[in-house]
Amino acid sequence: MPTPRTHGRAAYLPATATLVVADPHVGRADAANVGPLLDERADLRTRLAAAISATDPATVVFAGDLLHRFGAPTDRAVDALRDLAGLVRTAGARPVAVAGNHDGGLHDAWPGPVHDAHRLPDGTVVCHGHEVPGTDAERYVCGHVHPAITVAGRKRDCFLRTGASRDRPTLVVPAFSTVAAGVRIERLERVDSPLVPDLDAVRPGVVEAGAGEEGADGALWFPPLDDLRPHLR
Repeated sequence: MPTPRTHGRAAYLPATATLVVADPHVGRADAANVGPLLDERADLRTRLAAAISATDPATVVFAGDLLHRFGAPTDRAVDALRDLAGLVRTAGARPVAVAGNHDGGLHDAWPGPVHDAHRLPDGTVVCHGHEVPGTDAERYVCGHVHPAITVAGRKRDCFLRTGASRDRPTLVVPAFSTVAAGVRIERLERVDSPLVPDLDAVRPGVVEAGAGEEGADGALWFPPLDDLRPHLR
C-alpha cells in the first residue's frame, strides 16, 4: 500500500479523492463526564473541516463507531452526527457511513444509508476492522484499534501500515475522537482486529504534535514495530 497522505487523525487516499475518518465516537465526551470541559461537537467539526479544506475530497468515509453508545444514541449525539454529515455535503463531498461495533443505533441516526463496508473505485475497501469484512479487497482501510504509541515518554496516537509482503495490505486509522483512549501497541503482542494479524510487522505513523487538535498535516512514519520495541521500553 502506498504511503497515504494524512491530515491530523484522518487519511486521504489521492487515487480515489477519499478522506477516511474512523471512530469519531460521538457522545464519548458526555460518557466520560468531560462534556462540560470539551465542546465535542465543535471539536469534531473544526478538525473535520480542516481535513476537508486541506484535501478537497470527493468522498468522506466514516469508518465505523460513529457513535459511542452501543444502543440508541442521545438526541444530542444524533444532532452532532448529522451536523458532521451536513458539513461534508456543504463542502461538496459525499458522506458515507460504515457501521462499527458500537453503531447499533446508527441506522436511525445517520441521514442516509449505512454500509457494512465501502468499496472505492481502485479496489480499496473501507471497513471498521472489528471483524473480517464480507467484501473482498485488494487492500483495506479501517479503524477500531485506536492505535497509540509512546515516544520519548509521551503517548501519541498513530496510524498503522501492515507489511508490504501481505497479499492484502491494511491501513489502520487512529480514532478521530480526542476523548477515546488510545491503545499502546508497544505493550501488546496483537491487536483486536483480524486485519492486523502480525503486529510486529506494522509500521506506526505518529500523528504530529498538535495535529489531533489543530489539523496539522503529516504523520511521522517509523520502522516496523519489532525493530522499535527495544527502544520503547
